[in-house]
Amino acid sequence: MKQRRDRQQGMPPILERYELKFVIPEHMVDPISDFASVYCTLDKYSQITDGLFYRVNNLYFDTPNFLFLQRRLEGVENRFNMRIRSYGEEGNLPCFFEIKQKRVNIIKKFRAGVHDEDWPVMFEKSDYDISGKTRREEVGNKELFLRLAHSYNAGPRVLTQYKRKAYVSDVDDYGRVTFDMDLRYMPEERYNVRPDEARMIPNDDVMAFDPDPVGNIILELKCYSTQFPLWMIDLIRYFDLSRRSFSKYITGLRSVTELCRYDPGIRQSALGVFI
Repeated sequence: MKQRRDRQQGMPPILERYELKFVIPEHMVDPISDFASVYCTLDKYSQITDGLFYRVNNLYFDTPNFLFLQRRLEGVENRFNMRIRSYGEEGNLPCFFEIKQKRVNIIKKFRAGVHDEDWPVMFEKSDYDISGKTRREEVGNKELFLRLAHSYNAGPRVLTQYKRKAYVSDVDDYGRVTFDMDLRYMPEERYNVRPDEARMIPNDDVMAFDPDPVGNIILELKCYSTQFPLWMIDLIRYFDLSRRSFSKYITGLRSVTELCRYDPGIRQSALGVFI
């Protein structure tokens, strides 16, 4: 049991990993879960949530001319995105500053937890003590997030929310299996990670996913870039899964008015390309 508890302690501040995405129909969630449960345990959030699916909220940042989006659509090999993540229906603290850098097929993730209710102030006050209420080993990641936000003049653009069931590997140093569903979003330019039910727009539309076979569940397999578990390979083969790309950020931006005004061509690309 000690190994299981240790693996539930959370993500390291800096992590290099593979992220393999698949789109599956809902009826495959249970059999894939059964397969994964031989090697994994439900993560700490699923364990305490009725129905096992908990809410994840992501506030995505971009530049005024959507430079980060353009880089994704163009398939730039070295690119990154920025988001602030919270968990639960209300998006309560802590929240997490995250930078995801992609180089070819490897994702490098920088993460810093934030416990200060007044965290939006750090984007406005240069003398704000960013080390307060943050783990010492994560301070550098928070500094990097703020530095990139100021350098690129990046700010909030869209808030996405979805339900997630997640498993943590019991047999590997690091491994996760996640199922995401019920994707929703709202345009957001404030430093806010709490969804507003009156403004949330459902985006769990089959047209945003693969039409054949029909599926609207995003399955992800995640592991260290230096160690790909054999059981994940077996899972892919057993269920005959076909890898594909899917961006919750791009999907959430499909109908954002500001993006349409900026460049209708970008909007058209966002409708049909998910990278």
